[in-house]
Amino acid sequence: MPCLRVYLVHHGEAVGPDVDLRRPLSAAGRLTSERTAAAAAARGARPAVVWHSGKLRAKQTAEIYWRACNALADFAASRDLQPDDRPMFMRDRLRHEARDILMAGHFPYLPRLLALLTGDADGAHAEFSLNGIVALRTADDGETWTEEWRIAALTE
Repeated sequence: MPCLRVYLVHHGEAVGPDVDLRRPLSAAGRLTSERTAAAAAARGARPAVVWHSGKLRAKQTAEIYWRACNALADFAASRDLQPDDRPMFMRDRLRHEARDILMAGHFPYLPRLLALLTGDADGAHAEFSLNGIVALRTADDGETWTEEWRIAALTE
């Protein structure tokens, strides 16, 4: 039985490598992520597990969503979420995962995963807002996913 919902989150704005090679969230990135996470929680986002890529900016973004949406959720770095990873591995993992999942990751991975899950071969509907979130739902054991809602980054 696959999870019913997946929340794809692009990490918040990070400082440049000239400021800090680890690339943590900037003050603006943290604030935008907090606002967007609060809006996602208000729309009912309650993942049972929160995954991030392991990169600092994705981990910090995931922590913000974890606190806003479900601080009782499992929280961990996960494989298959790096910018250049192949999305079919995550698609296959989702078919065997029974919990709702929030993933904080990167471009170009997230738009490619979105296109793969929704069957958008040409990527026409895989537009993905920088620092935003897309909520997907499946009703057929993870074979197809449909978009429930999306939130562009809330800067104000």
